[in-house]
Amino acid sequence: MIIDYAVIAVKAGKGGDGAVTFRREKYVPKGGPSGGNGGRGGNVVIKAVGNLSTLLNFQYKKNFKAQNGENGGNSLKDGKNGKDVILFVPIGTTVKDFDSGKIISDLNENGKIYTAAKGGRGGKGNSNFATSTNQTPRFAENGKPGEEKKITLELKLIADVGLVGFPNAGKSTFISVVSAAKPKIADYPFTTLEPVLGIVKYKDFQSFTVADIPGIIEGSHEGRGLGHKFLRHIERTKILLFMIDIASDDYIKDFNLLLNELKSYSTSLAKKEKILALTKADQLDESEIKKLKLKKIKELNYAPFIVSSISKFGIDELLDHIWSMIQ
Repeated sequence: MIIDYAVIAVKAGKGGDGAVTFRREKYVPKGGPSGGNGGRGGNVVIKAVGNLSTLLNFQYKKNFKAQNGENGGNSLKDGKNGKDVILFVPIGTTVKDFDSGKIISDLNENGKIYTAAKGGRGGKGNSNFATSTNQTPRFAENGKPGEEKKITLELKLIADVGLVGFPNAGKSTFISVVSAAKPKIADYPFTTLEPVLGIVKYKDFQSFTVADIPGIIEGSHEGRGLGHKFLRHIERTKILLFMIDIASDDYIKDFNLLLNELKSYSTSLAKKEKILALTKADQLDESEIKKLKLKKIKELNYAPFIVSSISKFGIDELLDHIWSMIQ
């Protein structure tokens, strides 16, 4: 299961307090101030890594706190800095402020980091406050508190191709045929209840990734059906592959309805490169398929691809076209 959403609380460490001490050495009965500085509090850092695919680690543990800095010591010894806490997330995770919903970091590259909460600064020891008029200061600075906040983590799959279509349009069957992914397949709507990422092995040892998401219904951009829960997963894809059942009464109308849902959710999403494929071609005879191939779509300026995942009809031609567009 792909866990793609989590709300967590992060708190950085408090800075250590500065020390109030004085030199007490043999033959120096009244030495000057020697209080060391407090250490910096630890940070809470979020790092994107390639070996994770879900936010499952944040489903049960919700609170993360970094270590406090140590207090300063005598003989000008500074306290140690608090240890950072590093939270590992999949590549493609966005970090949002929980209250405002504003994106504060997009961890879309392997190794990219974001400091979610900065540790407090350590306080200065009394050795820093000696002056010509006050050579024995008996005060020091307290450490500053670390930052704390509530944040939302959202995972958006990174793929070359995102599959778009109504429930039961044949997307899951397609991805199971062209990749090693094994989504649940059945003849009823919303079989796919979570995103599925498949790697398509192409000619000459090449490959590209395809993301299958739960089917779109009218009003998805408003949260109907599975709503925003899945639409965000195709925001990062380079190409959108629209898949419509060949038995549709009006596939051009269906295509435009799907396109409008995307436009309503995100104008940039609707501007991505598009391909249209009519699925389940094994239901029609050869003459009916030829007629469909002659019908161009205004939005794309070419006729749709006709495919059958069951018989593999038209699959190679479609993959060739996808590959050429990716290149």
